Amino acid sequence: MEFFRIKRDIPFMKYGKITTTISLVTFILAVLSLGFKGLNLGIDFTGGMLMEVSYAQPANLEAIRKTLEAQDIAEVTVQNFGTSRDVLIRLPIKADQETSGGKLSNQMFESLKAQDASAELRRVEFVGPQVGQELYDNGLLALLLVIAGIMAYLALRFAWRFAVAAIIANMHDIVIILGMFAFFQWEFTLSVLAGVLAILGYSVNESVVVFDRVRENFRKMRRAEVPEIIDNAITATMSRTVITHSMTQLMVLAMFFFGGEALHNFALALTIGIVFGIYSSVLVACPVALRLGVSRADLLLPEKEGAVDNRP
Repeated sequence: MEFFRIKRDIPFMKYGKITTTISLVTFILAVLSLGFKGLNLGIDFTGGMLMEVSYAQPANLEAIRKTLEAQDIAEVTVQNFGTSRDVLIRLPIKADQETSGGKLSNQMFESLKAQDASAELRRVEFVGPQVGQELYDNGLLALLLVIAGIMAYLALRFAWRFAVAAIIANMHDIVIILGMFAFFQWEFTLSVLAGVLAILGYSVNESVVVFDRVRENFRKMRRAEVPEIIDNAITATMSRTVITHSMTQLMVLAMFFFGGEALHNFALALTIGIVFGIYSSVLVACPVALRLGVSRADLLLPEKEGAVDNRP
């Protein structure tokens, strides 16, 4: 199925140095954001208590902070989310406070109710520090295993040059997502980590489609140069790329606007990953593979005598 067909190949590889330079700059900026600001880890990883309170009118955040401080509750974070009437309260809890988490949440809500009778408790979540650290370690391990699996799959299906190019493009996407979350200090939770892992698989799928077309072109376009073969492969898959990513993004936008707080950052991570995934699969993975010297010999397709150039 095609919405459109491009008759002439777009010379993507002609601008490969420019696009890879842009990618390198954004990658460095993302790494700097991670290094200087760091991720705003949610209670899933740090441990603590999260309380969501709703009011009938716009909430007075300063009054809420003073009310909680009067109860000797220190290091509490109070912020709006969604609307000015909804308040998110986060409180780090130490290991010796794990068993008193329920009592503490009741104490906090009672004080807020006394301050404003319209206060309504929506949800309370509690994660112990030990559990949070375990989730952090397991999440990092899952990320490393996914990366290793993708590299092994691409190396077996194509060649090591394609595997290296694809993993560089994928890591580009992941670091950009993490860098943006660090720069804007958006909360990084388990759902966001799930989105990052999903983008790893989603982005590599786009690279595989292009690489498959490159391999097919090596068979058909025997007399063409490698940049021409790659340009033709990317151009031929453009319609498929537009359809696939547009439909996926529509679903992600539905989660972003109507999924509530639980899916908001998850959908945000997916949106960033989809946008940069398109860019990296076409303008990072392919130029890197070209720079690594990918050739017909890498795909074990020796030229036969009397082969005809069937280039369209």
